[in-house]
Amino acid sequence: MTAKTVTVIAALLATMVSLASCGNTIRGMGKDAANTVNATQDAGRRVDRAAR
Repeated sequence: MTAKTVTVIAALLATMVSLASCGNTIRGMGKDAANTVNATQDAGRRVDRAAR
């Protein structure tokens, strides 16, 4: 293999790893957002019950 081929393969592998980690980060952010919504709704329910 030539140096150019090795460089191209290394660049492709680095790109694939970067994209895979971005996917995990986006999934994690989605879970965090869902947890935030749930916590906000629970707090609203507690406030509503306390006000009664």
